[in-house]
Amino acid sequence: QVQLVESGGGLVQAGESLRLSCDASGSILSIDAMGWYRQAPGTQRELVAKLISGGSTNYAGSVKGRFTISRDNAKNTAYLQMNSLKPEDTAVYYCNAVIRRSTSIALSYWGQGTQVTVSS
Repeated sequence: QVQLVESGGGLVQAGESLRLSCDASGSILSIDAMGWYRQAPGTQRELVAKLISGGSTNYAGSVKGRFTISRDNAKNTAYLQMNSLKPEDTAVYYCNAVIRRSTSIALSYWGQGTQVTVSS
């Protein structure tokens, strides 16, 4: 089995920072990609940032220049550093990982989500 566990969410004021962590554990051969998505009430889940094995990144336009995704390969952990937070960043943030448990199959896994609330 594979588990993703997020941490680091909370309540902050506009302009402040938070760092989210996502720990992947279990039967993992390799991780092809790790990313962060978010979902605000009444909206669809959207990509925030994604880091593909090899180093390429992809950010939503609304967070470029404010958020940074990184990964500690040795720990199978991804981070999302969020600076200059805005009230519109308020959402549940989900970690996603594309994980290989064998050389031939890669599956997508989700964490349980962590709430980020930014007050104005």
